[in-house]
Amino acid sequence: MATEIYRDAWGIPHLRAGSAAGLAHAQGLVTARDRAWQLEVERHRAQGTSASFLGESALAWDRFARRARLDDTARRCFAELERRDPETADWLRAYVDGVNGGLAAGADAAPEFARAHLTPGTWHPWTPLGVWLATHILFAGFPAKLWREQVAAHLGADAIGLFATDGPGTSGSNGWLVSGERTGTGQAVIAGDPHRWIEDPGVYQQIHLSCPEFDVVGLAVPGVPGIAHFGHTGTVAWAITNAMADYQDLYRERLRRTGAGVEALGPDGVWRRAARHTEVVEVAGEEPVEVEVIETERGPVVIGGPEGLDGDPFDPADPSDAPVAISLRHPPRVTADLGFGALLPLLRARRVADVDRALDRWAEPVNVVQAADTEGGVLHRVAGRVPLRAEANRLRLVPAWEPGHEWQGWHETPRAGLTDGVAVMANQRGPAEPLGVEFAPPHRHDRIAELLVGRDRWSAADMPALHTDTHLASASALLDHLRALDALTPEACALRDRLLAWNRRMDAGSADAALYSAVRGAVVRQLAAHPAFAALAAPPAYPEVFRPWLALLPRVGFALEHLLRAEGLYGIDRPSAVRAAVEEVAARPPAGVWGDTHRLAPWRALEPETPYDEPGLSGDHDCVLCTSGVPGLTDRAARGPAARYVWDLARREDSRWVVPFGASGVPGSPHHRDQLPLWLAGDLVPVVTDWTLLKKETDV
Repeated sequence: MATEIYRDAWGIPHLRAGSAAGLAHAQGLVTARDRAWQLEVERHRAQGTSASFLGESALAWDRFARRARLDDTARRCFAELERRDPETADWLRAYVDGVNGGLAAGADAAPEFARAHLTPGTWHPWTPLGVWLATHILFAGFPAKLWREQVAAHLGADAIGLFATDGPGTSGSNGWLVSGERTGTGQAVIAGDPHRWIEDPGVYQQIHLSCPEFDVVGLAVPGVPGIAHFGHTGTVAWAITNAMADYQDLYRERLRRTGAGVEALGPDGVWRRAARHTEVVEVAGEEPVEVEVIETERGPVVIGGPEGLDGDPFDPADPSDAPVAISLRHPPRVTADLGFGALLPLLRARRVADVDRALDRWAEPVNVVQAADTEGGVLHRVAGRVPLRAEANRLRLVPAWEPGHEWQGWHETPRAGLTDGVAVMANQRGPAEPLGVEFAPPHRHDRIAELLVGRDRWSAADMPALHTDTHLASASALLDHLRALDALTPEACALRDRLLAWNRRMDAGSADAALYSAVRGAVVRQLAAHPAFAALAAPPAYPEVFRPWLALLPRVGFALEHLLRAEGLYGIDRPSAVRAAVEEVAARPPAGVWGDTHRLAPWRALEPETPYDEPGLSGDHDCVLCTSGVPGLTDRAARGPAARYVWDLARREDSRWVVPFGASGVPGSPHHRDQLPLWLAGDLVPVVTDWTLLKKETDV
């Protein structure tokens, strides 16, 4: 059977081949043609070579990628995959061969290559694993432990909980499963939207993969074969959200230089040789930068070294004199397994039991999964690998030279059921609670559950109303403070009364939402500027890549609800802070509506020569329509729904999906931004599976 590439009206690729390997080759080929620039950026990020063409702005990431040994971990994982699962290893090779076969044509169409003076390189069989690892290494938010360490050092351990929330470095999602007993067709519906940094091109690729073994539609990660997170095989469908599990540890290391290299002090009191070498990072327009790479028995040293951050070496005669050196331990580096052994079984799944078995092989990242099949089967479980270790490891940095912080095996992944035929997942404390430390506030989960209770029977067509809900329950904490204020100026009194009458919907066209955001931002700045938090205002001199987790203003902004409701707040007069904020906004109120400032701000590796006029957005961080700025800093939304999906088990043809921009990563292409109006409006694109309705592009 010839390999065929078809397109639907939205330019979404539909691929047909005679074997799984032939299909993987076609997936790699079409992805390279559609998204060559994106693929090459991701390959370079995985290797730590992106500064070679992006310049100094990419150097911080490249330093981290080298020190964390991302490329080496990907190579190890592929070598282990070859040993344990040669079929999947060959499948990956076929995908990579397809990518290499399509890159030249894709680069010719993408103007960024000429602007960056970049020529496409060669993908290796382990490159997809490196792309996956680079995409998810910060996903679990291990730098939050650096923040907790700062809070505990300056405010005490009890203060850590005040700032606990879905912080600036984490990503979440909404997802819900409505079983057949609650739908008009008698078959289940699964719907939701993954929340990530909004990137152009998008982080998800709509695709249809068909061969004699399987026929699957879903959202793929460009650079990785198959459909890992969101898929529908016709008889079974699945979807995920971030479980908010804690599975990465940071160790304080004591290091010393010797004539032979570097040694690290272990928990048994013995100094042992650490692996050490240097690498050179090329930087466009600048001198190359040398990076020292050190790895102890715990893991790669990602912060500091034998001389710490200030060049002060460790004095072995004074054990209390320990310069900063911090190593990272995470499952793929320990086990040489990224969970890619699950990818082919997922594509071949016919029933929930097949999905369940496939997910037993899952490793990274740790997800909550929902699945349903046409025989009435449902699944709600956690998938991934979380180490068993001391509670201290989960919360903060731990000393590598003290016993008791070793890993002792793996957690069993929890399972959950449905309630009244429904399961909702939105990064809240749920089935994954035993595995995590910080979770998202419950507002998105509670709002979705409340809306689902409001109707006896649901259909796939009803789901966009949930996707686009803009009610902001977390506003209550600030509004309660406003309600208690008195002795305000007439202007501030009028503003207070207007906000108390507001419907709490963060609609783009709402002037009241804009006023609320302005008051909220002013309160955040008031609190962050208080002397009680002064010690947290200047982050430690850690590498730049960790700064988003260590900045005080975003931490206050995302934890505002906790900070306003805590019994005490280190002597901070919160009513006075709220009063000052209301008076400030009343004196200079925003002139427009929420969408005037709450605008889409996607990340691009290279900004276009002619900037796009990005649209205003509805929603906010704690809305179901989760479009997130940084309260107190900016209303511009860099995070939001990276895709939306509705999987209908009654008729796959009634399923729907949408991405923020389009199927093509090529600026100027008809399908580069053609889905943006639908994404903004909450509309979805039909999932087409009838080959007679598709346009044939080519045979491979």
